[in-house]
Amino acid sequence: MAWWRGAAIWLAVLAWLIPAAAAGGTEGGTLSRVRETGVIVIGYRPASLPFSYLDAQLRPTGYSVELCERVIAAVREKLGLPDLEVRRVEVASATRMPLVINGTLDMECGITTHTAERARSQSFSLTIFVAETRLLARASDRVQSLADLRGRPVASTIGTTSIQHLAKVNEQQNLGIRILGGLDDPEGFQLLRSGRVAAFLMDDVVLRSLLAQQGPGADDYRLSDQALTIEPYAIGLRKGDPQFKALVDEVLAGLYRSGEIHAIYRRWFESPLPSQGLNLKLPMSAAFRRVIANPTDSPDPERYR
Repeated sequence: MAWWRGAAIWLAVLAWLIPAAAAGGTEGGTLSRVRETGVIVIGYRPASLPFSYLDAQLRPTGYSVELCERVIAAVREKLGLPDLEVRRVEVASATRMPLVINGTLDMECGITTHTAERARSQSFSLTIFVAETRLLARASDRVQSLADLRGRPVASTIGTTSIQHLAKVNEQQNLGIRILGGLDDPEGFQLLRSGRVAAFLMDDVVLRSLLAQQGPGADDYRLSDQALTIEPYAIGLRKGDPQFKALVDEVLAGLYRSGEIHAIYRRWFESPLPSQGLNLKLPMSAAFRRVIANPTDSPDPERYR
């Protein structure tokens, strides 16, 4: 990836951050601002199946988007705003969190891991999915761990916990791995397909989604049996707004209590995806079933083992 492409992303991020800082941030709370403006703003990912992607009419859809839409319905009812406008902003791995932090987004409805480090600058909803990071490599390479990739190039996606973990282990174990970053997950996978890297490190559900889009070509690749990290996904929220977080969490907890979350899950992970025709055939994990039984917003990976 050319250096200027990464630089362009961060210049765009700064362009958002500086005006927001000058404007004084997000005082008054999300619900107050939504009541005053009649607008709620969500961030979406354009190609992160099945969580957030564009359908045939180029409208954001997916599992995370549907959960955010349930929250928006609750906001309409609470504020008495049936005509509440929903503004949708495309985000990438590198821009999603800055746009939450600076007040541009009210909710980030994509795929974002809740970590203790990230929670210092923004807030998160209850956990909505539990993923694990794995390595994807060509089946003939039999890659199972980062140690198998000593001295070889490996890709991940910029702005993710996966690339942070890759850099950390590479340094700690002195593996001599050359790290290449994709601007998004499809670009990271393309680095593997083109032969520029020996493996692609990313969340298993993302890797399975990318493989499902390859048709028969998926047989050329293999996921590592070993999971490297646990990734609790959540909806991104602004920090210091407990009233809005409470509303978001209550909507999610209500879906968990009623059992409706199981139908929503089947729609996106065990059925053909709208406008895509792909079926991930991914059963709900034991870790997420435990979250549904006992909702949590913990960033601690050990909480999900």
